[in-house]
Amino acid sequence: MQEEFTVTNTRCLPRTFALRPLTPALIAALCSGTGHAQSAADGPPAVTPYRPSVSTPAALSAPGWLEIEGGALRARGSGDTRRDSLPYTLKLAFTPDWGVRLGGDAWVRQTDDTGQRISGAGDPSIVLKRRFAIDEASAFGLEAGATLPTGRRGISSGKSDYSLNVIYSADLGSFHTDLNLVTTRVGAVDAGASRMQTLWAASLSRSLSDRWGVVGEFSGTRQRGVDGSSQFLLAASCNLSKTLTLDAGFARSLRSGAPDWSFFTGLTVLGPRLF
Repeated sequence: MQEEFTVTNTRCLPRTFALRPLTPALIAALCSGTGHAQSAADGPPAVTPYRPSVSTPAALSAPGWLEIEGGALRARGSGDTRRDSLPYTLKLAFTPDWGVRLGGDAWVRQTDDTGQRISGAGDPSIVLKRRFAIDEASAFGLEAGATLPTGRRGISSGKSDYSLNVIYSADLGSFHTDLNLVTTRVGAVDAGASRMQTLWAASLSRSLSDRWGVVGEFSGTRQRGVDGSSQFLLAASCNLSKTLTLDAGFARSLRSGAPDWSFFTGLTVLGPRLF
């Protein structure tokens, strides 16, 4: 049975930190401190966050460097349904135009409307990415991915999903936009539901200063035989340094009836150089 679409594709970090998420107040406090300056010539490359939006940019992380994203997500659905998770993403680019990433939920705890609770690991996914530069301000991207049904029963769908994501990214003056259109062949479906699902996402972000940035996004899903979904996301990010960015925000469903809410926080950090 397919889960209700929420923010997630909020890709994220190696799950060694505590379940309790960073709060926006703590992020603000950290960002107000003085960072250690590093020259662009001598220091490591800057991170390329894909968090916290649903959409991903056409850009890849620095070739040869492992980049790690992670965080905590709390989603509240109708009635007493809840879902807490620790999403993560490991990114590695081979060139400025080719790369791979591994992601998923390191841990999930979900509660249904009857109060029954289950927890465990979610399904991992692997994605191959190709970037096509148009000019200095814009690029297309293609991502081919597969989800592996290795998570805990009741959390995992038990079937593999396969997806293709078409991306367009562009700088629009002081703003940046990422447009995604994802087609997924869903492995496990209910009777009467199509195996093909479409997800769309459109984000608009802006840097407010050298440290602070904001992003707003609309996204949704369509699948024949299944109720469609849509949501609005708003988040802020803070660059503590070239190699560490924090984020926090929320998403709200736009369908009629009782709204679903998601709250999230996380980070993007530069890992070791592998080649």
